[in-house]
Amino acid sequence: MSENTRRRLGVMYDRDRPPEGLPAFARGLDELPVDDLWVVEDLGWAGGATSAAIALGASRRLHVGYGIAPAPLRNPVLLAMELATLARVYPGRLTAGIGHGVGGWMAQVGAGTPSKLALLGETITAVRTLLRGETLTVHGEAVRVDGVRLVHPPEVVPPVVAGVVGPRSLALSGRVADGTILPEGIGPDRAIAARTHIDAPGPHQLTVFTYLAPDPDLPAFRELVAGQVGWLSVAEADLYSAVGAPAVTAERVRALWDAGVDTVAVRPLTADPLAEIRALTTALAR
Repeated sequence: MSENTRRRLGVMYDRDRPPEGLPAFARGLDELPVDDLWVVEDLGWAGGATSAAIALGASRRLHVGYGIAPAPLRNPVLLAMELATLARVYPGRLTAGIGHGVGGWMAQVGAGTPSKLALLGETITAVRTLLRGETLTVHGEAVRVDGVRLVHPPEVVPPVVAGVVGPRSLALSGRVADGTILPEGIGPDRAIAARTHIDAPGPHQLTVFTYLAPDPDLPAFRELVAGQVGWLSVAEADLYSAVGAPAVTAERVRALWDAGVDTVAVRPLTADPLAEIRALTTALAR
């Protein structure tokens, strides 16, 4: 992504949708005025690298975001190898997201760490170094690599972005990543505040995920809200989403763009997500 990528519209392929539905979903989005397709890597659902490969192969033009690889589960060298392979085959169409990983999930698989900030920062730095074709040697607090270099680095280096939310993690993202992903529920005010914490010295792409639903009583939306308000420590009334008629959801997306968000990636929750996206893009064009 570059400095002129403001007001991009992305769409998430929800983790609860079966992997075999991803190719058709990607092909369907190809026909709509959408810029990015985001795939998910959450514990127990689907693998992010394989999902990104499926989405890239199924679509002709979509930029695919890998969101978000948990640093505790992903050796940085292996992750860089996976990303380099995708970036060579599909140059200029990949963004790689890396985050702390959900603490409870990481503990379930023995990957919990007391050095979350160090691990994330060192992982992002290591992956970016390898993707640039440089030899990596690092003896960090959490990452140790001795003299490794990719044999096939990509000619077009994909952006590596951090999926984070807390002030210290946002500041880290500003120092070591090409961009930041903020989770569902973040509204314009918090997006503006996040930019202040990020304080990047150069161009830094900001992406915000947001729920998309036609009805606030939709069961899938209600279930997600219940968990998200606790994780973000906000009241339900303060959890920002694009919910309602298409004209309303379009205004909610525009409000994030107006707050300086470069990419709004909506997460459609109905049984017919392509119809939901079609209605949104039609309203945005008015």
